[in-house]
Amino acid sequence: MRTNFVHLCGTAMALAISVPAVAQDNDGTQQQDAEAPARQGGISTIVVTAQKRAENVQDVPIAISAFGGEQLQDRAVGEVSELAALAPNVSLDSSVPFSGSTAVLAAYIRGIGSDDFAFNIDPGVGIYVDGVYLARSVGANQDLLDVERIEILKGPQGTLFGRNTIGGAISIVTRDPADEFRFRGDVTVGSYNRMQARGSMDIPLSDNLFSSVTFNISSRDGFVERVPFPDDRRVNTPSFTSYAAVGYDSPDTEGAQDNRTIRGKLLYDPGSSFRITLNGDYTYSTGGAASTLLLATDFVPGPFAPPPGASIPGTAFDPTQTQGVLFAGVYNFCIGSTPQEIAARNATALCAGTGTQFPSQAFGTITTPVTRLPSFASVNVDGNPDNDRIPYDNRFLSPDIDQSYATGNNFSKLKNWGVGAVIDLDITPDIALKSITAYRKQSWQSGADLDGSPINSLQVSFDQRQWQLSEELQLTGTLLDDSLNFVVGAYYFKEKGSLRDYVTFAEGLLQVDGPNSLETENYAFFGQIDYRPIELIGITLGGRYTHEDKQFEGGQQDLNGFNYRLFGCADANGNITPDAQAGFAPPGVTCQQALSYPDPTNPIRVYPPGLNELTFNNFSPKVGVQLYPADDIMLYGSWSKGYKTGGWTTRFTNPQLQAQSYEPEEAETWEVGIKSTLLDRRLQINAAAFTTDYSDIQLNFQNGTSPTIGNVGDARIKGFELETVSQPVDWFTLNASVGYIDATYTALDPLVSLPSVSGPNPLQAGAVIGAPLPKTPKWQFNISPKLEFDLGNGGQVTIIGDYSHASTVYNDVARTFLLTRGPTDIVNGSITYDSPDRLWSVSVGGNNILDERYITTGQNNAAGGSIFGTYNRPATWYVRLGVDI
Repeated sequence: MRTNFVHLCGTAMALAISVPAVAQDNDGTQQQDAEAPARQGGISTIVVTAQKRAENVQDVPIAISAFGGEQLQDRAVGEVSELAALAPNVSLDSSVPFSGSTAVLAAYIRGIGSDDFAFNIDPGVGIYVDGVYLARSVGANQDLLDVERIEILKGPQGTLFGRNTIGGAISIVTRDPADEFRFRGDVTVGSYNRMQARGSMDIPLSDNLFSSVTFNISSRDGFVERVPFPDDRRVNTPSFTSYAAVGYDSPDTEGAQDNRTIRGKLLYDPGSSFRITLNGDYTYSTGGAASTLLLATDFVPGPFAPPPGASIPGTAFDPTQTQGVLFAGVYNFCIGSTPQEIAARNATALCAGTGTQFPSQAFGTITTPVTRLPSFASVNVDGNPDNDRIPYDNRFLSPDIDQSYATGNNFSKLKNWGVGAVIDLDITPDIALKSITAYRKQSWQSGADLDGSPINSLQVSFDQRQWQLSEELQLTGTLLDDSLNFVVGAYYFKEKGSLRDYVTFAEGLLQVDGPNSLETENYAFFGQIDYRPIELIGITLGGRYTHEDKQFEGGQQDLNGFNYRLFGCADANGNITPDAQAGFAPPGVTCQQALSYPDPTNPIRVYPPGLNELTFNNFSPKVGVQLYPADDIMLYGSWSKGYKTGGWTTRFTNPQLQAQSYEPEEAETWEVGIKSTLLDRRLQINAAAFTTDYSDIQLNFQNGTSPTIGNVGDARIKGFELETVSQPVDWFTLNASVGYIDATYTALDPLVSLPSVSGPNPLQAGAVIGAPLPKTPKWQFNISPKLEFDLGNGGQVTIIGDYSHASTVYNDVARTFLLTRGPTDIVNGSITYDSPDRLWSVSVGGNNILDERYITTGQNNAAGGSIFGTYNRPATWYVRLGVDI
């Protein structure tokens, strides 16, 4: 049935495939009513600034999907992640593995992106708001409030946008103040107690000074309910508040959201050659963590990589024993074994006590006090049923994907604000100078219970602080009777901040505390010329030189001293002893030295002390050729390069003698395409085909307890996308798009190569040469019809349907089967009535009407003994009342 439906949709797209596009310029260079052509008959003109100047999107030799603010509202798109269904070969997910927050964006374009949030990891798709680069994936899932347009640029954008746009760029342009008073707003109610109020007011202050204020207040309940596990022994588990964490909020639903956003703009335009726009915004977002469901527990030894040095015969980490090499398995061993059995495995110190055995030190300053918890050794076999503990196993798998037995941390809090200034100066009628200055700051805390149980088996929390300062100068103009367009510029960027993470494994057997601080300083020079010597031919030449300095200090430590306990370097109470009890360390050598702990002043610090520095230099060129066989047809071909900066891996739980860094990744792309507007502006067809050599790929792969970032190998990416918009009659518009991508590894580091499905690990297909890259569906398509009917009273009814399909997606590098997102079919729809005077409107709509459920992100944490994932929201409905005064 589904196959036939897919074929039917494919046939429909062959007749009329479209790119969603209604947009207008908002950079002070050209203001126009993009809707006017559509009302007069024919497809609206789309004005974009992808090349730092205002142009019709059909004249830009780049694959671009553009969306206007009205169209975003028509299709109930409220945040960046919801754009993915509308643009081919684009994957955008809210939340990444173990972040516990929907404020984090996992963005991929044409198979290239990033699926992590850590400060040391840069995104692969650049997010820009009014020309300002957002450096962190935290906070990048922007609330699309009073947006003029969004441009999704595909392929490396290293020349005009810079580093970390190796996959592409998403440019969000907000609306400038108008020269007349106007208020637009709406109130929305919906499922899961959704409440939203938005408004935007234009307030002229004088003949040349204009202002606008925009706000959004929204909230909705979580869709995953936490329910008590039906076993009275759960009360014997220590509270999650007993362990070090950023915070301890724990509401009884997951996925709840409560957001507050305000944005203000002040535009001074005296009608001369000078204009200045001041802007500021503030966002406060809070609520429960991203929903997390336990998908499997696993204690089978063999294919999983244990922590280095931990596969030790005769101990609790003996891989020949049925408990396996996993921390949850050690916990089960400790609570279910007699003192004699524990002693026989040299695990007396290991099982003796947990919690914060040692004080946390953040770069020499003690920040967390000692909190010792009672031993859980032998509690289930000591003859006293009152202290029994529940083992950690598959009894915690919930029969309902919207229910969880979790009890621990459950929160996400984001404060994000910024101020900026855009100065435009027309030097001559043909040459203009633009300055974009911005300062931004954010504070983010989150916490999540990933084990899906009342046991503190795998719980995380994070505290990230960041500020950034950027300045960009652009000189644009035309020469030679408008046959040559040019842009040259300079860019400066600096950011600084910290990330602290706490991770509790197996009731504190391993208690990770990771303070990290980072600083980046970057400058670049760029330029591009577009020359059309004759009407038939155009030529593009461009390049960008970037210099970057990075500094990093890591302070990862284990507050329970797990390795000391494991190797006989602790007494029965868990206290570190100078020499090994079991003869591990040679005479005269301390346990700290023998286990290679790197900091003499802090015996539990696993990351080497000291400031680490890296310097990167890059030149990203672009060459293009365009042919214009007719006024409304352009053929183009281009070659371009882009890169994503390198950094350090930080999440180690075993001692490291030196900081582990990784190299930048690079992409080289060839692209050919066509852009055309036909049938008296009734049909628009854009198509592109591309091939990319993708080298030194930075991906997140599991290394023991650590989700590690490294250069995993190389890949070849090939594909195409076809986008059109058709309007056979004024009252009917059909939008659709199709994308195909073949993104496979051509080389892999042996560290990330995992057994195939035919191997001993039945949970993973493995990262192998020829396997697809994560977060990259092979096929995507979208169809969206829009019908507008005029009523006898002068009112109007608009009906919009939206169907999108994506083929199978692997959510992690190891292609874990339980984390695989199967083929998805999403249907949205809405009906809107506009009053005769257009002063008010009412909309009724639904998202994910067919209640399609799938995994959006997750992790196979073999060392923790669990596989967990996040499901998308179920079907939802809404009713919206809007006003326009």
